[in-house]
Amino acid sequence: MPIKTCLFDMGNVLLYFSHDRMCRNAAVVSGASEERVREVLLSSGLQWRLERGEISEVEFHEGFQRQVQVTVDFDALRHAVGDIFRLNHSIVPLLAELKQLELRLVLLSNTSITHLEFIQDNFDVLKSFDALTTSCEAGVLKPESKIYEDALSKANCEPNECFYTDDIEEYVLAARSFAINAEVYSDTTKTRTALQALGVAVSS
Repeated sequence: MPIKTCLFDMGNVLLYFSHDRMCRNAAVVSGASEERVREVLLSSGLQWRLERGEISEVEFHEGFQRQVQVTVDFDALRHAVGDIFRLNHSIVPLLAELKQLELRLVLLSNTSITHLEFIQDNFDVLKSFDALTTSCEAGVLKPESKIYEDALSKANCEPNECFYTDDIEEYVLAARSFAINAEVYSDTTKTRTALQALGVAVSS
């Protein structure tokens, strides 16, 4: 079956990100130690609850303040947590080629509303996409089935007419269980090769 829709992960595929930078940024605006911030954001699960859509940004802010035991400006914390990305420049021409070939592009990403809106405000990469499936909106995280089902509902084609790439093998294997053609992302050249093997006429 010809590929009609390409699904892309966001973090470390479209854009590189750093949780270390997130913790450093939040430590600066809160005055807490980076180690304590890491415990609050990551070890306690606060960030993952935001990514799952279990809590709002206001609740995230309140939870951070409560655990760190300091008062932090809402917008300053939001920016600190969001400003952790840099564009994967190599992926941009590939997205453009896929659009020229009239393939549908769908995002499939574990992400928070904070990160999604920061990217939308500061980068153009998501403007190429026809639809977005995000964990914060779907209420589930990869590799849970519901998030793949949500993405497939936006693909406008059969699962075996989809290609998906993600930097995490577990998430790729979950996609394959739906009959999606999925490959681990390591670099854009390999992704081009994988697409070519599926009959997509992208350049080398």
